[in-house]
Order: sequence, then C-alpha cells, then structure tokens
Amino acid sequence: MFSASRVLVVGDVMLDRYWHGDAGRISPEAPVPVVRVTHDEARPGGAANVALNLSSLGAQVSCAGLVGSDADADLLEQTLKNHNVDPVLMRVEHRTITKLRVLAQSHQMIRLDFEAPFAATDAASLAETVLMTGVNALVLSDYAKGSLEPQSLIRKAKAVGIPVVVDPKGTDFEKYRGATLLTPNRAEFEAVCGAWSNDQELIEKGRALMTTLDLESMLVTRSERGMTLLHRDGSVHHFAATAREVADVTGAGDTVIATMAAGLGSGMSLAQAAELANRAAGIVVSKLGTATVSSRELERALSVDHGLFQSVDEAVLWAEHCRAQGEKVVMTNGCFDILHAGHVAYLKEAASMGDRLIVAVNSDASVARLKGPERPVNSVERRLQVLFGLGAVDAVIAFEDDTPIPLIDAIRPDVLVKGGDYQSIEEVVGFERVLAYGGEVKVLGEVANLSTSHLIAKIRQTESDSTN
Repeated sequence: MFSASRVLVVGDVMLDRYWHGDAGRISPEAPVPVVRVTHDEARPGGAANVALNLSSLGAQVSCAGLVGSDADADLLEQTLKNHNVDPVLMRVEHRTITKLRVLAQSHQMIRLDFEAPFAATDAASLAETVLMTGVNALVLSDYAKGSLEPQSLIRKAKAVGIPVVVDPKGTDFEKYRGATLLTPNRAEFEAVCGAWSNDQELIEKGRALMTTLDLESMLVTRSERGMTLLHRDGSVHHFAATAREVADVTGAGDTVIATMAAGLGSGMSLAQAAELANRAAGIVVSKLGTATVSSRELERALSVDHGLFQSVDEAVLWAEHCRAQGEKVVMTNGCFDILHAGHVAYLKEAASMGDRLIVAVNSDASVARLKGPERPVNSVERRLQVLFGLGAVDAVIAFEDDTPIPLIDAIRPDVLVKGGDYQSIEEVVGFERVLAYGGEVKVLGEVANLSTSHLIAKIRQTESDSTN
C-alpha cells in the first residue's frame, strides 16, 4: 500500500528500556517493593517509534536525530536497522535520551528518565546536514528535547516541494509556520487556541490558527470523538473513532502521524490519508503498550468485511484497494426504497459484471426531491443496512445529490451499471465520464411487473379497499 512512499523522520529519538520482573516483598531498607528482574528489552522511542510505525506500514523510511556516543546509541541504531529503518543519527557530546521503566506483573512501578536538552547548535547542525534527496514526505516529531530546528527543515522541504507533517509539542506553534500539516491532540490544541464546546468553535479556532501560521491543513485528534481535518480551502472532514475496544492509547499519536506521512508520500490526498490514519489509530489503541500497525492489518480493516461507508474518502480508498488486488469494481445506484425481487435479481446480475459491487443510495432528501414528499418509505439508514445484507453487494454508500455524478467522479468504477427501462447507455447518468477514463457502462433488463412505485400503489389500494 505504501511501498512507493519514502519518508524522512527528523526529531527527538530516544531509547525505551523495560525491566520486567516479580515484586513479592517489601524492601527492609525502605517502604518500597523489591522487583526481581527476570528479563529486559529495549525499543526505539520518540521520533524513532514514528519511524518504526512507517516501516511497519511498508514505507521506505530514514530517521534522523541526535544521540550520544554511548552504548544506548549503538543499541538504538542497530534496533532501527533491524526494523528496516535507515538511521541517520548524529553523535554529539551528550548522553542518548533513555527512559527506563521497571514493571512487575505488567504493572509499571517506576520510570527513570536519563535526559537533558540538546544544545541549539547541535540541532542547527542536524538540520543543516539532513538531505531531502529521494524523499517524498518529511515528518518532524517534536518531543521538546531540543533536537529540532523546525523552520530550517520546513524551508528546506518546501523548496523542493516535499510535504511536511508535524507532531507538535508545547505552546509555541510559531516555530511550525509554513508546515503542510499539523497534528495536535485536543489538549495540545486547546493549550494554544483555548477550549471549545462544539465542532463549529473548533473549526473557527483551527482556521484562525492556520491563517496565522500559514498552515495548509490541520488534523486535530480527539480520542473517542475521532479526528477532524481542516484544510486551507475551507473543507472540513470529521472522522468517527473506529476502535471497538481501547486497551492502551500509548503511541497512538505516532501511528497517526506515520500513516498521514505514508499516505501523502504515496500521492494520497489529505482526506484519504486521514481516513487511513483514523483506521490505523483504531487498530493500535486495541493493543497493549507502544505498538505499531502493519500494512496487512490496515488492509484487513479496509477489506470486504467493511463496506458500510460513511464518507466518500472511505469508499475511494476501498475501491483503490480492490483495484490494487486486481479486482474490477462495479457501481450502480438508485433509491431502493422497498427492496423487492426485481432489485435482488438486478443486483446479482450487476455483481456478475466484475469482482466487487458498490451500491450508491439516494439520501432521504434526495429521494423526496425525485419521488415526492411522501417518499421514501424507509430511511436511508435502513435501506443501506438491507442492501449491505445481500450477498451480491460488497459495499454501500449514501449520497445527497440528485445524481451520483460526484460519486462516480471520485470512485471511478471500472463498470457502471443501471437497470430498469433504459434503452441505451447514453441514457445512464454519468456514462460519458466513465467512458472517458476507459470504463464500461452496462444497461441491464428489468423484471416484469415489479417496481417500488407499483408495490406502494398496490399497498395503498389494498388499505383503501379494507376501509371501504
């Protein structure tokens, strides 16, 4: 999915050490537990964990940061190499940032931090030596440890057209001026812009900050409320949280920024990358501890098991994934107010035209405009659920417009199918768009004496006869 993405991560790299053991008694020296250490492990942390997330997703990744000339730096470098990350670590007269956690029966007893801020001259040297050659996305991972000189790196990337994704820290967002995307969580955003009580206030505060800092976009992560993507062109995308169970939110921010960078580096739009990042976050928070998400896990989340789409971007990603697997995507559309045998037969035939069938369904307002104020009989939610339950249908999505043309333009089905009383493909809405990019348009027959309008009329006549 992200094999073409080449991402450079620059930021505060660190080594996370873990000592595991049992705590069965209290020390005679002080009222503290005695932990008998049974094993230990070390993992890349901070910006290095972002790099691990990118590698796990299948992207090509390099990781640049400041470390000391010590054994911890050697271990961090080797661990990154073991995970297919190219380490670009600058060694300075400073100890490598290390966090040591002591755990007993999986419970953290204490954390010891070995760190001190790096010198500004070292951060400037790192920014100067970092090369953008062959890179198609840059991540700045700021943990406020002094490794970053953001403005130098942002200017260098923008000069060669590389998008810059920033995971911010602190309350001074001025240093991220000109970035492509900023990804604050709610607490970080509110610390700079103030609290908000509704989505509109969030949008207004976000737009003001983007204007002030000349940002192209901002993705605010909102825990159980999902994510909100704001774009400089005024567009807003809300993504509902996808996690069914939350085990641990540690490292979720690293997963989000890694997925965003991998998506942008692969040529995806901001909205498409954000949809994937939201799904990746939903996967990673279901795991204990700092974890990563693999490309296989993400693909599984986008597989045919998920096809009740809430957004166009979600449907587009699904279609692209299907085509990447060599599958032909078929699309049809309609009101499907009262599903009958004619619909079922028609959808089965439509599905036979390719490998995956997506059905676009008119919203309630759209049906009312087309069919009259007494329609639809069934809400769009019910119509989507019934259609999605059919074996022939792989995916469904609602649309608000009177025609499916915007959806056709976005999804670009390989085959567009319509049934009913159409005599030729020229009568099918959107036919010229599909033919223009090399797709096919098919017109199928209809089952005689079966239509929703006829069924409704017959029901009403039966009700009228029973009351007379």
